[in-house]
Amino acid sequence: MSKAKSAFFCNNCGYESAKWAGKCPACNEWNTFTEELVEKGEKKDAGWDDYNTQQKGTQVIAINEVNSQSEKRISSADPELNRVLGGGIVLGSIVLVAGEPGIGKSTLFLQQGLMMKDQTVLYISGEESIQQIKMRADRLNLQNENFYLLTETHTAQIFKAIKKLKPTVVIVDSIQTLESNLIDSAAGSVSQIKQTAAEFQKFAKETGTPVFLIGHITKEGSIAGPKILEHMVDTVLQFEGDRHYAYRMLRTLKNRFGGTSELGIYEMTSEGMKVVNNPSAFLIAQRNESLSGSTIAASMEGMRPLLIEVQALVTQSVYGTPQRTVTGFDLRRLQLLLAVLEKRGGFAFGMKDVFVNIAGGLKIEDPSLDLAIILSLLSSYEDVPLPQGICFAGEVGLNGEIRAVNRIQQRIAEAEKLGFEKIYISEFNKKGIEQKKYGIQIISVERVDEAYRLFF
Repeated sequence: MSKAKSAFFCNNCGYESAKWAGKCPACNEWNTFTEELVEKGEKKDAGWDDYNTQQKGTQVIAINEVNSQSEKRISSADPELNRVLGGGIVLGSIVLVAGEPGIGKSTLFLQQGLMMKDQTVLYISGEESIQQIKMRADRLNLQNENFYLLTETHTAQIFKAIKKLKPTVVIVDSIQTLESNLIDSAAGSVSQIKQTAAEFQKFAKETGTPVFLIGHITKEGSIAGPKILEHMVDTVLQFEGDRHYAYRMLRTLKNRFGGTSELGIYEMTSEGMKVVNNPSAFLIAQRNESLSGSTIAASMEGMRPLLIEVQALVTQSVYGTPQRTVTGFDLRRLQLLLAVLEKRGGFAFGMKDVFVNIAGGLKIEDPSLDLAIILSLLSSYEDVPLPQGICFAGEVGLNGEIRAVNRIQQRIAEAEKLGFEKIYISEFNKKGIEQKKYGIQIISVERVDEAYRLFF
């Protein structure tokens, strides 16, 4: 038996060091090194090498000799999952799904596995018993004869079961519970996460079997485990949402086989995750148009246009330091917009408390919300409600100019579909847009002060 010894690993990036250090030389984070036992020696068989009998040896090939072909995909029964994956599940891909505890990760992918009736699905759980999973499956009211369960944490035993069953899709819940016999440290440690993920990566690539790895996130909101875990996988999905709201969002952070920043929206119900086909209608359904400080923004999440409600409240500050509170939007971006209104518009927000909320529990990073937020702030500041049937799409620059945003035609079409009468966009966006093609009036604005004069 090879001699086991300890090594130090960075919990943030996975950097390995022979001795402890206060600062990681790779990611420059402080006090992130932990000592773990590792086994240095010849690696043993992982237990699945004979799964694919057509393995090829190591060889060098010219790129001109490689036959070009599009990746083969499995179409899921869930259109939202197909959307965020770029058109379906790619054979041989490894997908990391992260989210907060209790947000619904296990429920979502148990539901996905049960819906793949034409595939042999193996659901591996290291957190729950078979009875617990069966109880959740009964609540989902789904049946699948080709769906199999395995409660195991050792990868050697898992691959033995895989060799016997030969599934076409594998779901692992979760990667932090797995452990390999090749590593002596405890499950969930940096070295164990790296080793078990590497074993599943090799399995997926050599057998062409797609693997979903469910993972946890830290209290800071980042994916638990070393950063190298995100580099190893093909796709990173983040499942997020507010527990106090029924809506959940499946967001693409990385995708080697499609675009990033795609968004799938679900509604949490007693029977599992329900696909929201028209999220814009849901997000603006509870809006009170007679109150000030409320606007509608035409945003984009990936390739999907979304109309969302922006709420703002501006009040006189009671305490010495004015408050700046934001929900679903970047606080630093709000401070920038307030500075623009102070400098370019002459509005005295310095002694005002400002509260901004993106309705529905969404987190939006699209800069096209700037114009809607500016008008919401001014509407609350003047205590004058904006007219009904209007929406906004425009980025605000430091000089107070309204800048163009991407995919403006899709935003206009979405606003027209939902029955809006007017949409306000940047003057630079209006070039090339024919008004007669749309049943909605398109109005261009150039500066923030011009937008103010239109409504107040």
